[in-house]
Amino acid sequence: MSKITKAAKAVKRLDTGSVIRAIVRSGQAAPGPPLGPILGQPDRTYDLKIGQPTVSYFLKQAAGIEKGAGKTGKPALLQPGHRWSYILHCILQQSIWHETAGMVSVKAVYEIAQVKSQDESFKLQDASMQTVVKSIIGSARSLGIKVVNDLSPEEYREFLQERQERLRAEAEAAAAAEAAMGKKK
Repeated sequence: MSKITKAAKAVKRLDTGSVIRAIVRSGQAAPGPPLGPILGQPDRTYDLKIGQPTVSYFLKQAAGIEKGAGKTGKPALLQPGHRWSYILHCILQQSIWHETAGMVSVKAVYEIAQVKSQDESFKLQDASMQTVVKSIIGSARSLGIKVVNDLSPEEYREFLQERQERLRAEAEAAAAAEAAMGKKK
């Protein structure tokens, strides 16, 4: 993959009239493509505003994880009259689809909300602190990060170790299954 292709993936462009918003990773901003042509104005002038990191960045830092959960979603609703096999299937799927990647305290969410409430996007919406907190909790849910009232460092360290072991076991099982499929061919 070329450097230009990598840089193009790193830039997300939102064009809202005369305002261009771009999210660029550190070290990726350069006057050449893809960012240069986006900023290119006929008179070659522009105003540059550097904002805060994204909410997902803050949440992952607070949770002490590098990436969110790979499997998130809503559980299936069980109704009276469903077969036992379907109920068992749903119970198993719930544990599969609700991977918890990490945990953050309510206090950490509030601190992130205080920082993000100063962002231009929330200021333009005239968003209350409650709205910002709800938005951050929604982002946490989509990343598989659980928001808890109280979080002891010892319990959380144990949780992260168990998660790392589980992810390692899943990766080994996937590699073994792929190797088995390779032998069958």
